[in-house]
Amino acid sequence: MSHRVTMRDVARAVGVSPMTVSRALRDDETVNAKTRHKIRQVANDLGYVYDTTAQAFRTQKSGFVAVTLPSINNANFAETFRGLSEGLGQSGMQLLLGSTNYQVDKEEELVRQLLTRNPEAIVLTGGHHTDETRALLSARNLPVIEIWDLPAAPLGHVVGFSNASAMAKVVTHLAEKGRYRLGFVGASENTDLRGASRRAGVIAAAAELGLPDVTIIDAGSAPVSMRHGAQAVSDLGDAVSELDALVCVSDPVAFGALSECRRRGLKVPSDIAVTGFGNFEVASVSDPRITTVGVTAREIGMQVAALLDDLFAGEAGDLPRIVDVGSRLVPGETS
Repeated sequence: MSHRVTMRDVARAVGVSPMTVSRALRDDETVNAKTRHKIRQVANDLGYVYDTTAQAFRTQKSGFVAVTLPSINNANFAETFRGLSEGLGQSGMQLLLGSTNYQVDKEEELVRQLLTRNPEAIVLTGGHHTDETRALLSARNLPVIEIWDLPAAPLGHVVGFSNASAMAKVVTHLAEKGRYRLGFVGASENTDLRGASRRAGVIAAAAELGLPDVTIIDAGSAPVSMRHGAQAVSDLGDAVSELDALVCVSDPVAFGALSECRRRGLKVPSDIAVTGFGNFEVASVSDPRITTVGVTAREIGMQVAALLDDLFAGEAGDLPRIVDVGSRLVPGETS
């Protein structure tokens, strides 16, 4: 059995005490720069990995920020995580990631597990949580940041945008084009809470503009994809021709709906308009290009990183910070 390299082995190889090795690996400046460099080099050569557990226990700082995302396959959420990771790059903080699969019960389970790791902050996607999740977080004195939404009752800080307002831009755009009979294609109720906010935004905007009631088209349980969008239109059958536009919860769903419309002989946009959400790559390469809503996914992550830097430096102030990154209509060729 191979011998596990210890701090004492590194100290012996350098000719210093284990305490000096510990201080050097913690970048303690009481150890001169030349000695710190030599200790790090020897530690690397010997394959020694510094165990931060004892330090975390002593300082009550884990060096981790916990993050929950609905999915790691969604390109926009991946961009948010990338922006957060890059933004924290110089801080030394590490990210501890959990995927909720769009389920608030799963989020509660993850939060419970993540809190056992004593994170220094927790970042949650969305503003809808179980009562137990809220209770767990309120009992802990740590920063909470909700992203990708503007919740009515935030747990703490927020970096996001209004999903409802974003979809109101789409409805206004369609109404200006003479598209009044709208169908909303999204996940089943209670399976995608941000999607539910988008649906509510479409319904409210249509009512405000005096349009007919929006037809709700269930594409199945979240996460919904291209296949779900195509199947939803297929299930709708000939009734799809009674609509002026399909307002889809995301660009992948819109691409599937668009494909099925064309398969059924409908011309887009002359017979029916199709819109999406998220400004995914598929929207720009689709033929025709899909009208969508752009959100600054990577910027959300960067803004969260900047907020965390301020929080850890004690410069965030006493009041919760609400950062609205906004959204924009991205006109394409499908409306």
